[in-house]
Amino acid sequence: MSDTFGVGIHVTETDLQFVVRVPSDIDSGWTDPEEFQRLVERVVWKRLDQEAVLREISASTPTGETVSLGTVTLESDGTVVDESLRSPSTET
Repeated sequence: MSDTFGVGIHVTETDLQFVVRVPSDIDSGWTDPEEFQRLVERVVWKRLDQEAVLREISASTPTGETVSLGTVTLESDGTVVDESLRSPSTET
């Protein structure tokens, strides 16, 4: 069974925070929340240019806002089933 996680970057006054939105009906195979959040983050930065994305968000996003980067669908063994990730500059 797989789960789809929404991912984004939240802007605070002092930093940019990687945000993982976890489905309410998450598969019980995910036993360590920190582990799957790290996995989701690794998948995102393998597909997007981390430095360029963070630079663009910090330059154009007001404090308190969250910029969506899309979704990642993973199986509990870490297999990527699907992803719909995009850099903020490619949003339409």
